[in-house]
Amino acid sequence: MRQMAVITPYAQFLFRFLSDAAEKNLTIKFTRRTDVMPPVPLLTKHHPSAVDLLLIKRLITDTTKPNLLQFLQHEFVNISKAHADRLIGEMGPDFSAKTTVNSLTSQQLVRIHQLFRQAKFDDPSGNCLSPAGEYNLRLGIIKELHPDLVATHASSPQVFEGHPFIVEAGVSIGGKDVKQGLNIFRFANRIPLLFEQGADVITRTALKRINWSIYKINQQQDKIGVFVSIVSTKIPFKGTGKEYIGDDITEIADAVKSALKQCCIQLKSKIVKKLQAREQQDRKRNLNKYIPDVARTIMETLGELADESPPKRPRFDKEDEELLEKINSEEVTEMTFRDCLTQHVEQVDYEMALEYAMQSGVSEEPREAIYLNSLEGSYKFVDFQSPAFVFRFIP
Repeated sequence: MRQMAVITPYAQFLFRFLSDAAEKNLTIKFTRRTDVMPPVPLLTKHHPSAVDLLLIKRLITDTTKPNLLQFLQHEFVNISKAHADRLIGEMGPDFSAKTTVNSLTSQQLVRIHQLFRQAKFDDPSGNCLSPAGEYNLRLGIIKELHPDLVATHASSPQVFEGHPFIVEAGVSIGGKDVKQGLNIFRFANRIPLLFEQGADVITRTALKRINWSIYKINQQQDKIGVFVSIVSTKIPFKGTGKEYIGDDITEIADAVKSALKQCCIQLKSKIVKKLQAREQQDRKRNLNKYIPDVARTIMETLGELADESPPKRPRFDKEDEELLEKINSEEVTEMTFRDCLTQHVEQVDYEMALEYAMQSGVSEEPREAIYLNSLEGSYKFVDFQSPAFVFRFIP
């Protein structure tokens, strides 16, 4: 039920178990978090590359079109009148545009099927599919796992053997009730696949075809959630239980790998930014740790110079002489150097944060001037500035 709640955040699930013993009663509820529903699939015709001999015979039995030209043009997608004429010409002398479909022999049907396999047709559109949607997948992952980082990607419609399919993928880092390593969640037409995971194309791709380390992800120690949903008019299940998708369909395997890579690329940028922010905090903490020692050393060195008897010829500039005089008069102390070094570290930290924000696409100036002002009168204002925005306060 948890996996169903991930892939369908627009639905509410309630499981209630009632026992004779009140302490054994159990209620599990997965709440709905959105009203965004998957797109409604549109009715479509068969693609020529996807039909077999039995389906061709059934279409001939059910069709209302009298001749072969109209049959090809109206019972299949992506076959125009000109394309149908060209196909009939390539079938051989036993075929013509006016051939009645009910008079076709078994050998002629085999020839039509062979030509469908050999000819090139435009790929079918994906409007006959109903994927969950990238937004719903991301929302479901966040709702149920509460990860630290999450990235999602939805591929454009692709085709295998004339059947359109869409791959939706998500990768999360961290979260509750997630084990260390890879936690793989598989879906086929928005239905969770729970068994025979080892031979599935999604499992094999995540384990063997993705180099997680190049995306700054530790496959052994990080809590990684891998979510892949395959939506198609024909899911190539293996085995009688239909619990896993075969790894022998190159188009699907490549699409799953590409979708997971896109998620990992998104995560890598987020992880790198977090590492940079952490390094910046560590650098600032280390600098602040050494400020007392540095200030004391500077004070001791300058104190020794100030205590020396003045030379016959001046060895220091005027500004240096003034500094030594202030040290002698205790106008400048060790705390003065500490304050100056602390201010310098804060300034450097601010400049680095500003540079990081600008590299991330945030300008030093506000992108749009937004002011809150009363309807009447003119007042003074105070600007509060930060690397990301400017807030103008009008009392």
